[in-house]
Amino acid sequence: MKSSVIRLAYALALVIAVVYAFYAMRGPHGVAAWNDKRQQIRELEERNATLIRENLVKRKYIDRLRENQAEQEMEIRRRLKLVKPNEKVFMKRPGE
Repeated sequence: MKSSVIRLAYALALVIAVVYAFYAMRGPHGVAAWNDKRQQIRELEERNATLIRENLVKRKYIDRLRENQAEQEMEIRRRLKLVKPNEKVFMKRPGE
């Protein structure tokens, strides 16, 4: 009699644990939330890799400007729209 009651109690505890686990996994902190977090992590890792590549390209560009005085001058002139005396500049209209 005692052993059947103990077995029933263990079976009931197991069923309760399984039901709880089922509802916990389907709830807001369950598998769906875990998948969302994995997706966010994947997107952030991709964004991070893109930013690292962009940073590397910009570093190379800055190093190239540091080493090449003529390229540095051309970039300054382009950004500030500077023209040397007696220099002709041809501008085209947008869309042409």
